[in-house]
This record gives sequence, structure tokens and C-alpha cells, in this order.
Amino acid sequence: MTISDNPPRHISKKLRCARREIASEAARIMATQAQHSYRIAKQKAAKRLGINTRLALPSNREVENALRAYQGFYGGQGHLRQIQTLREVALRVMESLTRFNPRLVGPVLDGTADKHTKISIQVFNDPPDMVALHLMEKGLIYTHDQRKIRWYDGSFRDVPLLIADADGTTVELALFSCVDLHQAPPSPIDGRPQRRASVSELEILIAESSAGVA
Repeated sequence: MTISDNPPRHISKKLRCARREIASEAARIMATQAQHSYRIAKQKAAKRLGINTRLALPSNREVENALRAYQGFYGGQGHLRQIQTLREVALRVMESLTRFNPRLVGPVLDGTADKHTKISIQVFNDPPDMVALHLMEKGLIYTHDQRKIRWYDGSFRDVPLLIADADGTTVELALFSCVDLHQAPPSPIDGRPQRRASVSELEILIAESSAGVA
């Protein structure tokens, strides 16, 4: 799987066209079939198009760009309103977790979320499981899960997750230690430091976006 932003310059025009076709079809699959795995979407797209997966597949970033274009063309104002609503829900959740320095990440922040997307928030505390106690004290119902993510040194970390509901939307809280607040984990899209937004940054983003939402 490639993670570069653009196709390598040395590949042929035919392969470049194949990458674009796969990226476009993978974006359609993600937008219409509630598929949030870039890897699976690319594999399905290649199979549907009859393109050998041994050829250079598009990077996750190429697919994400195609997804933005698809959502912008077909989703229009409806998509923008949906993103705005999800961000407002995320803000309310984060304001209730200020003691844990919450940071919004993922598709809701990046603007590629759909109605099936979870709101992903990172929270920070030592020990991390104090967040669960906080939810219990608030009388909130949640479930436990975990996700394996690749870390900067090439190793993998199991990150504990708390899954809860907010206004009918699934919220996923990823539990980190305070030291992790100083360096964002690698993005699953391209391996670079993951984009994160604090409460104040999200407030600004919502205010700026509101002008474009009819």
C-alpha cells in the first residue's frame, strides 16, 4: 500500500490513469457504502474495475482527495450541513471533557465524514483510565474497545477506546497519556503527524464554516 501524496513520476501514463480510476471508484465506494477503510475500498475498486492489484495502487491521500471531490460534487450543501452538525456535537462532548485536553481528529475534523462516521476524540490523562471514571460519575453509558496503531518507531500500540453515544451519534474516545499530547500520533492516511483540533480551534473552525452553510 502506498502512502505518498502523489503518484511516482517514473510510472507510466497507463498506470497513472489506473491509479486515478481506482482512487475515484474507491472514493465512490467510501461515500456510498459506509466503507471507512481505505485499504478495503481500494481493493474493491480495483476488483470492480478489473485492474490487477499488483499494479501501483493510489495512496490514501489520493483517495481522500477524490473523496473530497465526490462529496463536494454530489453532497453539496447537505454534506456541509452534516459536517457542521457533527462538529457541533463534537464540540459539546469536548467541552464536557476539558480536564482531559480533548482533541478532535479524523473525518469529522477533515470534512470527509458521512452519516455513518464516528466522532473521534483523543483525550489525555495519567492514568488514562480516569476518563472512564469521569464518564461513570456523569452516569454515561459506554463500552470498551481498543485499536492497534502504528507508532513513530515502527512498533504498534494498543490504544484503549471508550465508545459512547451523543445526540444519536457514536463518539469514540481514544485514551492517551499526557506525554502524548505533545506529539500527535502518525496519521493513518499518510503517516505524518495527525491533524488535531482543541476546543478553541474547533470553535473557530465551526464559526468559519458557518458562513458557507446555507
